[in-house]
This record gives sequence, structure tokens and C-alpha cells, in this order.
Amino acid sequence: MFARDRDLVVLEPGLYRDVKWNGQRLLSGVGDLDGTTLTLLTGSFTESGIGAGHVVLIDSTPMEVVSVESATSATVSIMRGDPESVAVGGKDVVAAVVEVFTFEPQIAIVHRQVLSMVGIDVDDADGLGESAVTNPGAMVVLEALGALHLIYASAGAPGRGGEAFLDRAKVFQQRFSMQRGQVTAMIDLDGDGIAETRRHPNSFLLSRG
Repeated sequence: MFARDRDLVVLEPGLYRDVKWNGQRLLSGVGDLDGTTLTLLTGSFTESGIGAGHVVLIDSTPMEVVSVESATSATVSIMRGDPESVAVGGKDVVAAVVEVFTFEPQIAIVHRQVLSMVGIDVDDADGLGESAVTNPGAMVVLEALGALHLIYASAGAPGRGGEAFLDRAKVFQQRFSMQRGQVTAMIDLDGDGIAETRRHPNSFLLSRG
């Protein structure tokens, strides 16, 4: 996938405050935060499948996972615009509630759609694969906006307090459409690592997840 959970939070800082229940829980434990080092007192990063790009809630404050050093130790950072920049520590806490929810299922749906938009069929064993896109970083925002649309659309329930979520979903759908018109995917057709052509995502209607 091009986008990760941390990319969703960069675009929508209130995501985990609003709809973390719409994600998939990977971890619920207790831990200590010392600068950029998060040490679990209960739970395991490795057994939970947590890695770089996931978002960890430390006493409900979202931080991005930069790297996992062991089953109980990870480097984390406050949300960064550039994931390659230096990790920035948060406020030190002891015995904090540590939770990890992921929206990877929604991201995966949009990932398939984005690849389809640029002419890549992931179900075609003899066709081009995701690696044919030589500028994956250019696709991150598009994929993240699409995922945010699906997340908020599925969280909305008209007449039951979900109207605000549906409004947010419409905003992200509009931003997705605008971003689609600005993105160019560089495609490697022969597997030599060099892009031979460029493709613009074609017209595509996002469906509710």
C-alpha cells in the first residue's frame, strides 16, 4: 500500500478521536513513554503485527510508530509532515494506556482502486504489479484521502448522529477527486526500474466501505 495510518492522521488529526472504533484494534496495553521511546509493560508490538507507519494512542494522544526495536520497545514520534524527518518525542508518561487501531482494511480497498485507475490489475498474475509505480510517494495523499472517505462514510448513520461523519466523507470525496486530477503515476512497463510512461488516474467512483 502507498498510504499508512500515519498518513491519514496527517490529513485528519481528529481521526482517532472521531472514529477509532471504526478501525481494527491491534493492541491494548500499558506502557511508559520516555522521549521517543515507548516501552510496553503489557502487550507485544511484534505479536500484534505493529510496525512503522502505524499510529499508537498513548493516553488517547496519537503518535506515529517510527520503528519497532523489540516486542516491547518502539521509537515513536508526534505526527510529522515528512516521515523521513527526525522523530520528535512527546510528553513523558508512566503506565499510560497504550492502544493501536489500524485502518489498513479501508486503505487496502482504495489501494486496489488507485492501482486500477492507472491500469494495474492486481488480480492479473501476468500483468503489472504495484512495484511498476516508480513514484509511490506521489500516490500517498490520493490513497489516504480515499481511505478517509470510506472510513467516514461507513461511520455515518443518518438520523442517529452520523450526519457530521457523512459531511466529512463528502469533503474527503471532493478532495480525492481534486487530488486525482493533480497526480501522475510513473509506470515501469518492462521491469527495468525505469518508468517508460506516465498515467493519470482515470475517472472512478468511490463506493462506501
